[in-house]
Amino acid sequence: MNYYLDVIKRYADFQGRARRQEYWMFLLWNIPIVIVLTILDYALGSYPVITWIYTLAVFLPSLGVSVRRLHDTGKSGWWYLVSLIPFIGFIWMIILMATEGDAGPNAYGPSPKQIAA
Repeated sequence: MNYYLDVIKRYADFQGRARRQEYWMFLLWNIPIVIVLTILDYALGSYPVITWIYTLAVFLPSLGVSVRRLHDTGKSGWWYLVSLIPFIGFIWMIILMATEGDAGPNAYGPSPKQIAA
């Protein structure tokens, strides 16, 4: 849960680098929250209202952690636009997000693994 809250605290921070663990733990918490909110929407008969509000609220933190994750692999945040390519972009983005980051410092800052250690 700490990883999720750390991403939320860095709301619109696109600077620096994010470890794989930070990105995937945020995603691991975000998906069940969306599922629960969707079920709640249907139970209350409000269809997608609560889910859309939540999705809009976490859009910038989600984008921020994705850009920082790309920075960790030495790529610009603009690479996120690859995800807009139908089907192939989604697969490519999963591969990029699962790729190990640069071991040492790169153009986007020091390695987050070295900072955490």
